[in-house]
Amino acid sequence: MNVRSKAVKAVMIIVMALVCPAWAAPWEGGVVKLPDPVTFSTQMELGDVKLATAWLDAGLPPDFLGSRIGSGVMIGAWEGNLELMRLFISRGADLDLRNSNGETALTLAAWRGQMAAVRWLVERGARINSAPRQWSPLHYAVFGGHKEVVDYLLAQGADVNAQSTNGSSVLMMAVYEGHGELAKRLLERGARVDARNDWGDGALEWAMRNNRMDIARAVSDPESFQAAVNQPKEKWGQPQRSLNMSPELEALLAMRKTLSERQHSTDAIDRRIAAERVRIVREQMDRPTLQRATTLEITAQRQQPSQQSARIVGQEAGKLKGGAPVPPATFHGRAKMPVKAPVRNY
Repeated sequence: MNVRSKAVKAVMIIVMALVCPAWAAPWEGGVVKLPDPVTFSTQMELGDVKLATAWLDAGLPPDFLGSRIGSGVMIGAWEGNLELMRLFISRGADLDLRNSNGETALTLAAWRGQMAAVRWLVERGARINSAPRQWSPLHYAVFGGHKEVVDYLLAQGADVNAQSTNGSSVLMMAVYEGHGELAKRLLERGARVDARNDWGDGALEWAMRNNRMDIARAVSDPESFQAAVNQPKEKWGQPQRSLNMSPELEALLAMRKTLSERQHSTDAIDRRIAAERVRIVREQMDRPTLQRATTLEITAQRQQPSQQSARIVGQEAGKLKGGAPVPPATFHGRAKMPVKAPVRNY
């Protein structure tokens, strides 16, 4: 069975369970049957607190991880189900547990814009900031465009300059999704415009690549912005689309169409589409793509300041022994004296 077929089959099983919850019957002969990861995810996403209580009473570990999203606390955060979160926490669940994607309950609530869940978690001590080089709740809130959540997290001490696993900053997430107002808000709160990820890209590169001139102007000084505009479009590469396709997403969209045509609710499948979308973006950004690093190098002599030279330099990223990727080199212009246009990586 190929990947596409497996994805379609998996989604069909999920949808059957969502449309007909009894299909994944958790009871056998009046005795509670502990769930497998798929059944757990399906029933918890449906908000069955009574069944969750029965499972926990029967010995289900409070940090049991489902096949999608994660633990009961994470699913409650994703769905905005405070009662579900409260139940699992009362049984000893870890508030800061991470799923296979490194996401906590707070991260998931922030991504979904579940403001009540975000507050509930923070008030109970959920960690607002992740360890260095990890995706943070603020990354996800900005990516989702949730202004209220962003403001709240910043007010609670979220690091405005947090960097993801590949070095992408919170500001870069606002640029990536075209959230101009959020980008300006982050800049007002001290977001650095010179942060770069492992590919050598920064906020200006992403803005130019996606033709977001208003954001490009906001994240650069006038001289740098003009220099960027004067570059050929080909220099910036192809625009990145956050909603790329995957076999799972294709299958989900097909099932959504079927449910809609049969006049069934699409709420559950819509949540799965949202989860798959963020997984795709995470995967795209974390992928160690080998790219050519380029920079604008400006050289001038102190005795003859009017005589300047400029050139684009670059280098193919290589690999270490064993195939480990080497991030593209970060070049720096070697100007012998300050010149009008600051030397930056573009």
